[in-house]
Amino acid sequence: MKLKNLRKKIRRLEKRLQEGPKKLAKLRRKLEAVEAAKAMKASRKSAARATAARPIAKSSAKTAEAKKPATGRKAKRKLNLSPERRAQLAAAMKARWAAKRVAEAGAKTASSDNQHSASESTPQESGPDGV
Repeated sequence: MKLKNLRKKIRRLEKRLQEGPKKLAKLRRKLEAVEAAKAMKASRKSAARATAARPIAKSSAKTAEAKKPATGRKAKRKLNLSPERRAQLAAAMKARWAAKRVAEAGAKTASSDNQHSASESTPQESGPDGV
């Protein structure tokens, strides 16, 4: 192997070894950030479940809303829709929901029909000698 090529290979290897720890550190930071976000989401979810499980009177609900800081939530984006488009979307969603209800009802009746037909066919007919 030529001296020039050997020097090049050594230089490349040294560079790669220097970049290795940087990449590893970067990936570890990324992993920690993802784990922290996951933990935050889980704690938020459990807190939401706890507040939903607790019954709130109407009068105290207003005061509870006033005490809550609004900084934790992101503002919901308002869609710039024309009234015609809004009505069109509402009609489409209602049609989709109706189709879903019909499909669920059909699935329930089909499953109950299958249960009845299976139970009707299972009794064995007795022969002429009663056995």
